[in-house]
Amino acid sequence: MKFYRAIAVAALAAMAPALLAGEIPPDARRSGYSFMSPDTRAMQDDDTSNPGMLFVLDGEVLWGKKVGRADKACADCHGDARGSMKGVAARYPAFDRTRGRPVTLDQRINLCRANHQQASPLPYESRDILALSAFVAHQSRGVAITTGDDPQLFPFVEQGRSLFMQREGQLNLACTNCHDDNFDKHLAGSPITQGQPTGYPLYRLEWQTLGSLERRLRSCMTGVRAQAYDYGAPELVALELYLMSRARGMPMETPAVRP
Repeated sequence: MKFYRAIAVAALAAMAPALLAGEIPPDARRSGYSFMSPDTRAMQDDDTSNPGMLFVLDGEVLWGKKVGRADKACADCHGDARGSMKGVAARYPAFDRTRGRPVTLDQRINLCRANHQQASPLPYESRDILALSAFVAHQSRGVAITTGDDPQLFPFVEQGRSLFMQREGQLNLACTNCHDDNFDKHLAGSPITQGQPTGYPLYRLEWQTLGSLERRLRSCMTGVRAQAYDYGAPELVALELYLMSRARGMPMETPAVRP
């Protein structure tokens, strides 16, 4: 399967120079959901069939669990997540004044653990960080994305846009060559979407588990034979920020289901 995928990517690379990269107009932007098969849509739509909901349920348990030297739970500060967390994920990555740069929702969770619970950070892509992130983001399902409207974020949005447009790797492809120029086509049998990050963390059938947007970005970098940035790297955060700002106005879907 990887062999055929590599052939398909190489074919796309060959035709890419003849294509003009251009951002998709806001009124033409579509969720990845619209590119999915009826079976995949049905799986996402039914909470009893959506495997990502198992992580949401785990996150609900963790929300009320006291941890760290402070012996505090998320709920001790934030109360009922259905109210306090509604709309929160729709504005992340958000600017953090103490760091002077944007942080993702996963990073914010770990900052809260360190500063308020006096607990150790949860590893990237661990079940607990994905579960908490999914639980928090699920409270914003249906809420319009507002990420990127903070003026302090503008330079980082531009950094993410530059990275999105920048060719890289042995295949010399940029994100825009697939997701702006060739959406609605197929690559190795899978639909090419616009790359709108409306449902993260999402359940990917290929992974057989939930995964973050950073994992998906790293996978794409590996696919074009480029060196992937480390989890939490400023470049990945900037890319996530740009993608979320690019999806501004679209409703959150967490946890989405994709092939």
